[in-house]
Amino acid sequence: MNPNHFSLANMWAQGDFVTRSVAIALLLMSIVSWYVIVTRALRQMRQRRMAHAATAEFWHAQSFSEGLHLLDGTREDNPFRNLAEEGRDAVAHHRDSQGDLHGQLTLSDWVTSCLKRAIDESVERMQSGLSILASVGSTAPFVGLLGTVWGIFHALVSIGFSGQVSIDKVAGPVGESLIMTAFGLVVAIPAVLGYNALTRGNNALLGRINRFAHDLHAYFVTGAPAVRTEPGGKPVLTSVKPSHAGGR
Repeated sequence: MNPNHFSLANMWAQGDFVTRSVAIALLLMSIVSWYVIVTRALRQMRQRRMAHAATAEFWHAQSFSEGLHLLDGTREDNPFRNLAEEGRDAVAHHRDSQGDLHGQLTLSDWVTSCLKRAIDESVERMQSGLSILASVGSTAPFVGLLGTVWGIFHALVSIGFSGQVSIDKVAGPVGESLIMTAFGLVVAIPAVLGYNALTRGNNALLGRINRFAHDLHAYFVTGAPAVRTEPGGKPVLTSVKPSHAGGR
């Protein structure tokens, strides 16, 4: 018995279009899932550092502009900066749009709505790609099983035509086909574990985002920050210290 007859190279050489297609599909699924796991994990690490800056440094700044400067990144990359800028813009817009319908809302309701919208946008960005991991984790074992069933079928047909039913003639082709099931599990297990780990990380970040948004809401509403406009039209909050002046 030649061991080379039972190698992966031999399985690829002896496989038909369906077997090779299944193998390529599993390889692509593995590459895509690992890309999502690595890129999203790196993004979570950056966002955890951003969360530390938002909770440990932002509220110790002497002005809103100074605090905003401590929040690195852009609005798309940093959910905490996005919340701060969204809240600032909401206050300025509410002040300048009293004649509009949303200007009839209280400042608290309007800021709440804007911060909620910013949180929803951040959640969508945080969850991007996770559906790929869920799909790979749930379908890869069945894709591998398809390759196994198809390979065993053709192996048994070939054995039947040859008329040789010795164990060495059966074990090789059937064993090669069973490898496809193992490949499916190798692809699915990291995808499932990565999905669970990233979901837990996102939930932890979301909790910190919600707490930061709650603090921002209290600051913008009860603190009644003074808003001025730069020459370019950009609203600027001049103080982070509450003045305890209320309302609208």
